[in-house]
Amino acid sequence: MQSPYLEIVEDIKRRVAEGKLKPGDRLPPVRQVAKRWGVALATATKAMNTLQQQGIVQAKPRVGTVVAVPGRTPEPSAELTREAVVRAAIEIADAEGLGALTMRGVAGKLGVAPMSPYKHVESKEDLILLMADTVYGSLTYPEKRPDGWRAGLEEVARTMWTLHRRHSWLGLITSLNRPVALPNLAVHADRVLGALERLGLDPVTTLTLHVLFYSYVQGLAVNLEREAQAEEASGMSEEEWMDLQEPRLAELVATGAYPAYARVLEGLTDGYDLDLDEVFELGLRLQLDGLAAMIESGRSV
Repeated sequence: MQSPYLEIVEDIKRRVAEGKLKPGDRLPPVRQVAKRWGVALATATKAMNTLQQQGIVQAKPRVGTVVAVPGRTPEPSAELTREAVVRAAIEIADAEGLGALTMRGVAGKLGVAPMSPYKHVESKEDLILLMADTVYGSLTYPEKRPDGWRAGLEEVARTMWTLHRRHSWLGLITSLNRPVALPNLAVHADRVLGALERLGLDPVTTLTLHVLFYSYVQGLAVNLEREAQAEEASGMSEEEWMDLQEPRLAELVATGAYPAYARVLEGLTDGYDLDLDEVFELGLRLQLDGLAAMIESGRSV
């Protein structure tokens, strides 16, 4: 009897050969593959890794796994290093989300034995921290700091937002109550504290403002990964999900119990498209305006 993962491999290869799946077509996320074929997540991951190694599919960041261009063969694995393990793990998390990351999947992507990554990282938890630190270090700052505390905070906020935009899983790694000592994350923190120092506030207030500032960026960025997870779990895009909710929202409005909500909806003649980048910029401006007003008034936190 053929192994379950090979059945998935052969089925997808057959559909590619028959033209039912064309180059660039997106394949379902690993969790949906597992559900569709009735196999464990590890089995589905192994199947997708096998297809990638054979050059049938390829992973594209935040797009997912797509059918590869015919004739392209997978590049041979380079010498296994910690950097290679971390890089492969980041590519998996970017393409499939943090929930799809497994040590076996990393090994499969690199074309090495399942236990090989453990020679370079102690555990999956250790790997995730290395991934986060690598990502935090992927953008650097000019040596000269901007003039003024506000420009300094804006610089860090937009840098952090860009990192979370590129790697949406990043927002799930750290907690305000249980911070982790990551060297490259400390670079961003030091930049924030350097900007806040110019205000001449006491250390407790400075740290509190730093926490508030960081939590704003992270708290908004978490929704990037939650949306990706929701799309993976439901198989529906954000637009498809909202279309499904419209009748239910109409029922709520029709009850008359939510008059303010009804009035706002009635005023949306052209609908409403949530743009997190616009929300980020508005929220950042309001937060900095509030801090400026607090400083001018002489009030403390």
